[in-house]
Amino acid sequence: MGLAFFGLTFEIAPQARAAVFKQIHEICFHGKGGYDWKTVYDMPIWLRKFTFSEIQKFYKDEQDQIENESGNPGSKTLVDSSGKVNVPEFLQNDKQYRRPAKYK
Repeated sequence: MGLAFFGLTFEIAPQARAAVFKQIHEICFHGKGGYDWKTVYDMPIWLRKFTFSEIQKFYKDEQDQIENESGNPGSKTLVDSSGKVNVPEFLQNDKQYRRPAKYK
């Protein structure tokens, strides 16, 4: 049999359905409680696609920002890659924090 309704065949229909459900899941999950499943399922297709692309763009920009900050050699973190704790700059000259702690 040739093409069915809107070009969906028995082989393609389950994949298309899974793609829609995956998109709904992504919006609900990454929307951090802002959307429930029924609301997203009942959204017009254009609005669901727009919402999905905006959430995708937000997380991509966030990931790019994290990568840019971690790649910056001037930036410091409290724990380096070897697991050693770095002393913050404002405590480096304070002698009280440089001596070992004594416990009684």
